[in-house]
Amino acid sequence: MDKTEFKMNDLLHDTSADLIAALKTIPTPDNIEQNIIESGTIQNVIEDKDSITIILQVDPEKGPSLEDFRQHVEREIYTHLHKKTTAILTAHRSYNDNLSSPASGSPLSTDPLKAKRQPKQERGLLDNVKHIIAVASGKGGVGKSTLAINLAACLAKQGKATGLLDADIYGPSVPRLTGLLGQKPEGGVHENNEYQTIQPLDYNGLKVMSIGFMVAEERALIWRGPMVQSALVQLMRDVEWGELDVLIVDMPPGTGDAQLTMAQKVPLSGVVIVSTPQDLALADARKGIAMFEKVGVPILGIIENMSYFQCPSCGERSHIFGNGGAKEQAHKLNVPFLGEIPLHLSIQENTNKGQSLISENHTYEFENLFQTCTENMLQNLKQQQKEN
Repeated sequence: MDKTEFKMNDLLHDTSADLIAALKTIPTPDNIEQNIIESGTIQNVIEDKDSITIILQVDPEKGPSLEDFRQHVEREIYTHLHKKTTAILTAHRSYNDNLSSPASGSPLSTDPLKAKRQPKQERGLLDNVKHIIAVASGKGGVGKSTLAINLAACLAKQGKATGLLDADIYGPSVPRLTGLLGQKPEGGVHENNEYQTIQPLDYNGLKVMSIGFMVAEERALIWRGPMVQSALVQLMRDVEWGELDVLIVDMPPGTGDAQLTMAQKVPLSGVVIVSTPQDLALADARKGIAMFEKVGVPILGIIENMSYFQCPSCGERSHIFGNGGAKEQAHKLNVPFLGEIPLHLSIQENTNKGQSLISENHTYEFENLFQTCTENMLQNLKQQQKEN
C-alpha cells in the first residue's frame, strides 16, 4: 500500500460507501486514467446527514482554470446522493512562497502594506450588496458576534435589506446565537444551470449564512489558510444573497487569513471594532485597527462591550473591567466612538436562547443602546462616502 492509498483510507474511513463510489466516478483533471481518490486530489471530506463538503487540493498555478472542475464535482456528487454538496479548491505552497487565493490564483501577500496595493474586488462576489461592513476584534471573547447580530437586527428593523455572514470558519458562533443551530440551508441550481447555489437561512428578517450550518458543531475543522480563504469566498459567491442594503460580516478574532481575504476580495465599506475596557483587549483592538487601516478599510468606529455591570436587582453600575478604556483609545487613535453596551443578565439570557435583543414586534431593555451604536455607524458611513 503506497502513501497516497494509506492516506485516502485513513481520510475516508468515516465516509459512506455510496459517497466513495461516487467519488471514484470523477476523473482527475490532468489524468483521466485516475479518479480523484486514486490521485490524492481529495484533501478532506465532511459528510453529514444532509450535506457534503469536499476539499480538493490542486496545483496553485492551475487553480483559476479549475472552476469548471469544482462545479462538476458538486454536480456529480449531488446527482448520485441528492445531498447539498460543496466542493472547495485549495492549493498549498511551500513556506517561502506567497499564499495563493484558491478562487483567483492571485497572490495574497502576508505584508498588509503590499496587500493595500492589490485589487480589492473580485467579480461575482456580493455584486448586489450596497454596503459590506465587517465587525471585528483583535481578541476573542469580547462579545463581537453578539454585537454583529444585534447591529444587523437594528438595520433590519429600520427597513434595510440586511444579511449576516459568519466569517469565522474555525469557531462559528452565529448558528447558536441565532437559535438556528442544527438547521441546514437548502441548495438549488443557478438560473444558468452551471453550478449549485445555497439559500441563506432566515432570522427575524435577516439573511444568515455560516459554515456552522454545514458542519456538525462538534466537528473540528483542521484547515490551512488557503482552505479558509476558499471556503469564505464560496460563502460569498455561492450563496443567494439577493439585493441587500447592508451585509454585516462577523469576522473571526485576530488579523489573519479571513481578514485579508475580505479586504482583498470585496469592497468593504468599513469595519466596526469591538473591545472590552481592559488594557489587554484594547491592545489587541489597536492591532486590528492598524491592520484594517493598512489595507485601506475605513474604521467606522469602536464599540465598548461589557462596559459596565448593571445589577438586575438595584440597577447599580459597577465598572468591573475598567472605565472608559475604549472611548479613550478611540480619541487617541482619532477614530469614532460608537457607544457602549453593558454586561447584563438579560443580554446573556436572550443570547443563550438564540434571541436577538432587537425585534420588529418587541422592545427589549438596552435596545436603545444598540440602536445608538447602529445610528452612529451609519452616520460615519455616510461621512466616509462623502470624503471618498
